[in-house]
Amino acid sequence: MPVSPHHVLMPAFVTLSGRSVRLEPLSLAVVDDLVAAASEDRSTYAFTRVPQGREEMVSYVEATLAEQAEGRTMPFAIRWLHTDRIVGATRLMHLEYWQGPMPWPPGARGAVGEVPSVADIGYTWLAASAQGTGVNRESKYLMLSLAFETWQVHRITLKADVRNARSRAAIEALGAHLDGVRRAETRGADDTVRDTAYYSILSCEWPVVRERLHTRLGLVEAA
Repeated sequence: MPVSPHHVLMPAFVTLSGRSVRLEPLSLAVVDDLVAAASEDRSTYAFTRVPQGREEMVSYVEATLAEQAEGRTMPFAIRWLHTDRIVGATRLMHLEYWQGPMPWPPGARGAVGEVPSVADIGYTWLAASAQGTGVNRESKYLMLSLAFETWQVHRITLKADVRNARSRAAIEALGAHLDGVRRAETRGADDTVRDTAYYSILSCEWPVVRERLHTRLGLVEAA
């Protein structure tokens, strides 16, 4: 059977390694680890939809891998090197490709290419024991570095439930710009109608954001 061109050109799967975090390609092999991570203290997921139990986690991973096969997302399991445990998941998603001819008709998805032009970072969740430890910050740094320095994207978008003060503070601490709030944007994790805060980082802003993250992650060498 001939291989579809987008499977040849889609972004290569990668492992991203930092000082305390390793982002590994999401797979069914880590389902049990993800279930354990998601079971620690679910009260921390008031505004975040996180699979509960093995059946939900298998469905979550399978659906994510199906989207990855289309070249539209790059999902990761988050390994905290301090404990050598999988402590959550995150992804580069909504990958758009602006190379080549404009898709037609309007609204149609364009062809998948080797290098995305813009992307979102989202669907991030962490075990309660990994929250507030710097794991999220370094995970974001690794994905931003891949997106801006390897893919050379024009923009990264980050979103949060407008009520989620903790998530919004973490995004703002990166140096992301608040683009605005989209009202009644989607169904919330608590089954209410959710307003969503949209943030972005542009390629021209990445050097400043990178330096800020280097300082916060202790990656700046002493003079």
